[in-house]
Amino acid sequence: MRPDLEIIQTWIRPEAHVLDLGCGDGTLLHYLQENRQATGFGLEINPDHITTCMGRGVNVIEQNLDTQGLGNFEDRSFDVVLMTQALQAVRRPDMVIEEMLRVGSEGIVTFPNFAHWRLRWGLTLSGRMPESEALPYKWYNTPNIRLCTFKDFEALCHQKGIKIRSRRVVDGQHQNSWLARIWPNLLGEIAIYRIARKEQ
Repeated sequence: MRPDLEIIQTWIRPEAHVLDLGCGDGTLLHYLQENRQATGFGLEINPDHITTCMGRGVNVIEQNLDTQGLGNFEDRSFDVVLMTQALQAVRRPDMVIEEMLRVGSEGIVTFPNFAHWRLRWGLTLSGRMPESEALPYKWYNTPNIRLCTFKDFEALCHQKGIKIRSRRVVDGQHQNSWLARIWPNLLGEIAIYRIARKEQ
């Protein structure tokens, strides 16, 4: 399992009811079912990933967040709503986060940091859209349409009254670095946030 998913699973209590947005091939949900006795669903639009999920015994719903949202789920119907490496691929990340915290008691979000020093340096030197291990696409074929920095995300949370319960900042291999802890927005490549409404 990817190291970032290893970090996420430690934040999920046994027998939690989980919704995984953009669940991919169901790796994380399958692991949570097997090792945390979690229940829940994944949402995915890629037909190949949906087939893989079904083969793993993961409950998956074909659903596009941009066009359908989460209106088919009731308030507080999940303990945790996950969105790993997909926030930057939706049209309205702010609305998705609102919906995550409507249907779930808490959310866990991961995304690449567009303010990482290599990206800044690459843009400065080449004058072209930068690429990295965390963002390995050309500007014309990238699925990422809403790139942001850690500071951008935290400002959005503050604006919307969202509490950041935990944050882990890691490199492209999802490893911890003491330098990234000191200067996260400059040296962190990927962030993992655990969020909830402030009143909780």
